[in-house]
Amino acid sequence: MKEEKPLSLEQVRAFLEASEEIRFEGRNRKEIYYWVKQTLIEQQYQVRGKAEKGLLKSYAAKMTGLSRAQVTRLIGQYVGTGQVEERVYRRRRFPSLYTRRDIELLAEVDEAHETLSGPATQKILYREYHEYGGSKYERLARISMAHIYNLRKSGTYRKRRIAYQATRPTKVSIGERRKPDPQGRPGYLRVDTVHQGDLEGIKGVYHINAVDEVTQWQVVGAVAQISEAWLLPVLEGLMEQFPFRIRGFHSDNGSEFINHTVAKLLNKLLAEQTKSRPRRCNDNGLAECKNGAVVRRTH
Repeated sequence: MKEEKPLSLEQVRAFLEASEEIRFEGRNRKEIYYWVKQTLIEQQYQVRGKAEKGLLKSYAAKMTGLSRAQVTRLIGQYVGTGQVEERVYRRRRFPSLYTRRDIELLAEVDEAHETLSGPATQKILYREYHEYGGSKYERLARISMAHIYNLRKSGTYRKRRIAYQATRPTKVSIGERRKPDPQGRPGYLRVDTVHQGDLEGIKGVYHINAVDEVTQWQVVGAVAQISEAWLLPVLEGLMEQFPFRIRGFHSDNGSEFINHTVAKLLNKLLAEQTKSRPRRCNDNGLAECKNGAVVRRTH
């Protein structure tokens, strides 16, 4: 919006009568507010009479495309402050009743009493102030049970008191965690699985790679799925192809090998079952090398 020179009131009145059927609209709010302010300054709005002010209000509404109520609000802002500016919206918030120190104090109480339920904690806070005279519990003495749980979810509470419960490991009795020791004898197998990969959404097969540690004799099989029903026949077929007795069977800790079905098969063959140890990547390093050098390269 740009005017070469300010219009007189007669020109404003003539413009409104001539453009009664025409509707104008500003491009953006910043431009509209600037134009309204400049127009009110040029027309000396504050010293005009009631009829003239009404005429200028209609003119501003016509030129900006704003409603009569919106123009009245902008003019009221100009009269009060001398400015026409966009007001930053501030979402109404409830005042904070409990301070950071109150939340830390609640964390201390929970730490001392091992995080009791809401009703029990509420009673403790009430007694600390009313019976034992602890002035620092004055606000917390009035806290509701529900708000105790709200404060426990806050970041201040979590930083003050973080309770960790260690995961209890489940000991699996199948297999022994150690590196095989063939002592130069054949029959100690290293076994691992290799997924072929997917092709156009179709799931690929799983290769079962078995390598003898001493002779490097290698047999590879394939199954459609890693499960006991698919895996057991393939394992039996693999071990039958080795020209010596199977004395040991070493794998990682995957459930496809560490299960009672495979353990029963190995017990029948009188073969010891071992599994890789944590943080010992070389325990099954031979099978991993053969996976890359033979299985992935040729399949």
